[in-house]
Amino acid sequence: MKNIYITDLDHTFLRNDLSVSPYTKKVWNDKAHNSILSVATARTYKKTAEFLKEIHISVPMILLDGALIATMDRKIIDTKFINKEIGDVIVDEGLKFGITPFILAMTDSQNLSEAFIYSTVLNQHQVEVLSRYRGDDNLQKLKNIRAMDENFKIVYMGEEQLLRSLHIHLQKMFGDTLKFILAPEAYVGCYFLTILNLEADKSHGIESVREYCDFDLENLSVFGDNLNDLGMFKLAKISIAVANAHDELKSHADIILPHTNDEDGVAKYLEGIR
Repeated sequence: MKNIYITDLDHTFLRNDLSVSPYTKKVWNDKAHNSILSVATARTYKKTAEFLKEIHISVPMILLDGALIATMDRKIIDTKFINKEIGDVIVDEGLKFGITPFILAMTDSQNLSEAFIYSTVLNQHQVEVLSRYRGDDNLQKLKNIRAMDENFKIVYMGEEQLLRSLHIHLQKMFGDTLKFILAPEAYVGCYFLTILNLEADKSHGIESVREYCDFDLENLSVFGDNLNDLGMFKLAKISIAVANAHDELKSHADIILPHTNDEDGVAKYLEGIR
C-alpha cells in the first residue's frame, strides 16, 4: 500500500512569495512515483491550479478549506455549500459590526467556475489581500454585497477583537449548524474569521478523497501551519508541522520540522523518507 502525503499550501508548501522552489518541485515530483500526493488548502481551485501547474497531484485536491473536492482537470468530487438565505443573514449581521466579508462561491458547476465577491467598502487588510488577486477574472465587486446560491465560504478579515466579537455573536445565532475558524492571517498581519458548511473542513475533505481513492488512513501523513489544519492533524497517522507553524498546531503535531516553508521544510522531510 502506498504512503499518502497531503500538504497545506500557504506558509507550509508555498514559500512566502507564493512560489515553489525548483528543489521542492523535484523532490515532490520524484516522490510521486511511489506515493499518493495531494494538497489541502483554503485557496480556490483557480489559485491552487495556478500555483501548482508544475506539481504532480495524484488524487483530488481539498480546496476552500474542504468545501470543494476536485481534481486538477476540474472534475468535482464533492461540495459543501452555505445557501443564499444563511449567507445573506451572515452578511447582514457582519454589517452590524461595521464589516463586510469576502464571499467565495460557485457560479458554474459544469466548468468549475468560482466567484470571489467583495464589497465596495473595504478595510485596509481586505485592500491588501485583494491586491494579490489583481487581474483575476473571477472577482466581483458589489455595492450591496449579497450571497449567491452556492457559497463555499464567507471570510471576514480584520482586527482580532472585532472578529472575536462577531464570532461569538454568530455562534449564538447559528449554534453548531455552521463551522467557524478564527485564526491569525500571516500575510497581512490581521485575523480572519472563516464561516463554512458544518461538514466543510480539511478532515471531511480527506474522508471524501479516501472514499474516492480507497486508501488507508494508517498510511496518511499531513503537513500544516495554521489552525485550519487541526482537523486533518487529528485524523492522520502522522501530523507534521513546519517550523513556522502556529504554536497551538505544533502542540498537536507528531513531528515539528526544523525548517520553515521558506526553507523547503516539506520537501526536506519527504527527501528523507525512504
